[in-house]
Amino acid sequence: MKRLVVVLLLILGVWTTPGLALEEVRIIVLPFAVFAPPQQAYLADEIPAVIRNHLEADGAKVILPDSLPASLDGAAKRPTGAIRDFALEQTGDFVLWGSLTWIGEKFSLDARLLETFGDTEPQSFSIEGQGIAGLPATVKELSAKTGNQIFQRATVVEVRITGNQRIESDAIRSKIQTAPGDVYLAKSLSADLKKIYAMGFFEDIRIEAEDTSRGKVIIFELKEKPTVRNITITGNDVYDDEEIKAALDIKTGSIINAYQIQNNLERIKALYKDKNYHNAEVTYAIKPLDNNQGDIQFSIKEGHKVQIVAVNFEGNAAYTAKDLKKLIKTREKGFFSWLTSSGELNADDLAQDAAQLTAYYHNNGYILARVGEPLVDYQEDGIHITIKVNEGNRFAVGQVQVDGDLVLPEDELLERLKIGDQEYFNREIVRNDVLLLTDLYSDEGYAYARVTPRVKQDPEAQKVNITYTIEKGKPVYFEQIIITGNTKTRDKVIRRELKFYEQELYSGIKLKEGIRKLHRLDYFEDVKVDTIKGSTDDQMVVKIDVTEKPTGNFSFGGGYSSIEKLFFMASVQQRNLFGRGQVLNLKAEIGAVTTRYTLSFTEPWLFNIPLSAGVDLYNWDREYTTYDKDSIGGGVRLGYPVWEDTRFYLGYNYEKSDVSNIDEDAADSIKEIAGTNVTSSVTGTLRYDTRDQFFNPTRGQNHRFSVEYAGFGGDIAFTKYLGEAGVYIPLFWKFVGFLHAEGGYVEENPGGFLPDYEKFYLGGINSMRGFDYEDIHATDAEGKTVGGEKYVLFNAELTMPLIEEAGLMGVAFFDTGDVYLKDEDIEFGEFRQSAGLGIRWYSPMGPLRLEYGWILDRQEGEDSGQWEFSVGAPW
Repeated sequence: MKRLVVVLLLILGVWTTPGLALEEVRIIVLPFAVFAPPQQAYLADEIPAVIRNHLEADGAKVILPDSLPASLDGAAKRPTGAIRDFALEQTGDFVLWGSLTWIGEKFSLDARLLETFGDTEPQSFSIEGQGIAGLPATVKELSAKTGNQIFQRATVVEVRITGNQRIESDAIRSKIQTAPGDVYLAKSLSADLKKIYAMGFFEDIRIEAEDTSRGKVIIFELKEKPTVRNITITGNDVYDDEEIKAALDIKTGSIINAYQIQNNLERIKALYKDKNYHNAEVTYAIKPLDNNQGDIQFSIKEGHKVQIVAVNFEGNAAYTAKDLKKLIKTREKGFFSWLTSSGELNADDLAQDAAQLTAYYHNNGYILARVGEPLVDYQEDGIHITIKVNEGNRFAVGQVQVDGDLVLPEDELLERLKIGDQEYFNREIVRNDVLLLTDLYSDEGYAYARVTPRVKQDPEAQKVNITYTIEKGKPVYFEQIIITGNTKTRDKVIRRELKFYEQELYSGIKLKEGIRKLHRLDYFEDVKVDTIKGSTDDQMVVKIDVTEKPTGNFSFGGGYSSIEKLFFMASVQQRNLFGRGQVLNLKAEIGAVTTRYTLSFTEPWLFNIPLSAGVDLYNWDREYTTYDKDSIGGGVRLGYPVWEDTRFYLGYNYEKSDVSNIDEDAADSIKEIAGTNVTSSVTGTLRYDTRDQFFNPTRGQNHRFSVEYAGFGGDIAFTKYLGEAGVYIPLFWKFVGFLHAEGGYVEENPGGFLPDYEKFYLGGINSMRGFDYEDIHATDAEGKTVGGEKYVLFNAELTMPLIEEAGLMGVAFFDTGDVYLKDEDIEFGEFRQSAGLGIRWYSPMGPLRLEYGWILDRQEGEDSGQWEFSVGAPW
């Protein structure tokens, strides 16, 4: 009998997979007869449907017949024989039918259950309830009684867990739902099996059920997965053990998993490929140990380093392989490979090389060019890389047009575009033209202007016609400027640097310029800008989020320079005093040549306008070559922007100085200044500065012209003119060129005299390197050293990163210049010259410079050159 087979399977209860395999029980549920008001007739089919849901949840297959024989349709007391015959035709194991009788607010639910096979009589169930709200619970109770009868359910009296060694039984019990006192259900044990497997600690689980006089005893027999006790590495020289273990995701105490181990083999191989050991072999072995543990040993055969020996191109005709190799990062092995890393295979570089080559072709007229994915072939002699190129035809630039919403005449717009000046099509220039037009429209207030280049090929003429289609959209206004992140710096300090204002017409140039000026303040580690649409389509909200950095510092240190020798320095500085942008600085410098104490204060926005004002006080003692000068003084200064990036400064300075310790062989003009001298002077300076940063600039200009007039009282009277021009030029890669020129002229005014310390000397790390300080000077009629009334200096530098991450820069330089007396002519062909090499590093102690200059026109008695070194001194 089928029922007996099902019960035996339940009693045996042995499963070896995460599911319980039971033979399906088929139950036919007939419509219930309903003796109730007509509006409740629907319950005839509704009750069987609810019963089906409950029984199928217990694992049965329930059948609701679509139609019944006439002898069974609509009758509560149906003939048993007819019901059995119908159930056999429907291949049902059991059949359930019954009636619902409603009397007032009470009802009676009566049912009969018949086993199809055999001659047993139907079993009856009767349950009473009250109110329509109580019907669902009553049907559920009827379904439970039916299920208990069909499945011969027993009660669980005990749950045992065996085989676990490391995992505590309580941890396992917390995952399962079967517990003593529960009805013995196959679906519950199946769910328990899955939950235990999900813990991940067991490789085999068996569930057994034993019958006792009290009920069922459920036994979970577990086999734990082994765990890692130790991981060892052998055969490795390129990497040490810790470097390899750091790349693994297998740790001591983790489960030993064959798939995970295989994945870690690939991780080790990937490490070796990073250093071009592409033939490295990695295997593993597991040593079983007591307590269900094991040691994993990874064995490595590193092999030899494999390098690129050939990069070949196929399909290239317009450009030679030599030309194309210059464009890519991937390099063949060379003589200096140990130093330059040439010959090493880098997958990222190789992918970028294909894109770089494609861009090169597209930027030189080959708009149909395609560069295939580089093919890497590992051979005995090394790596061979093949890059296939399909160049296609070269297209010249045809007709260039601009259409759509034009804010300027088409001719004016075309004059600004660069593509029309090109002989051949250049995708990069087209892209730049799109940006140029977008910026042009944004500066007219059209922040959301769209510029779309339409490129139409003419294969016969081998030309490309380009049309820039412009949709300007609505003019946009700055609705609101929101500033966040400034916990110290006041809003007005930030807003006054911006070149745009709320309710003003949008301008992309003003937005970029304002953000550039915020960076130049050097108050913030980061400045993030986000532009979002405002309350309407023609409004924009600008969000500026700043991350402040410390602007106050106390520094104490020292250094060495070729001029000052050993020196010490201490300073207290606040560059953003009280968050107002004010600068306060107290500094002391003590060296072999100079001792200086300075107190200065600067207000950059006096009266809330861009008028800077400052006060300086100083005490300065300095040893010149043939005399000493001790001075005390102070001054006031003002500065105001006159053009973009250009400021005019006006300052007054008063200084009282004492000249002493004059050498006996000093020039007479120097001996005449012995004693106390007073200088009262006014200086006007015009300065233009667009450098992108103050230390190691990469682009921009820095020009200065000043006139100082001394003679407003005091003993000293002169007029001094100084001019300086410097430009930083980004070159190829990260090389930066610097060209610098400066010159000066000073003349004595009536009513006073011109002291030697206001004249000009050259030499040293900040002027002519290779020469000592004041080595380049003028000579009076007696052949004695004096300062000149005029000088000219030129410097040319090439800087490049040596260790970019550390900020270490290399420099090559050429210096030339000379100093002249008032009546001497400047002979450009007779300038003194030097050249050299050096390094620069903005270290934690301050700027460090180490440079060696060779004198190119060495004269009798001069050294060939000298080292220039300073650390902690200003640039």
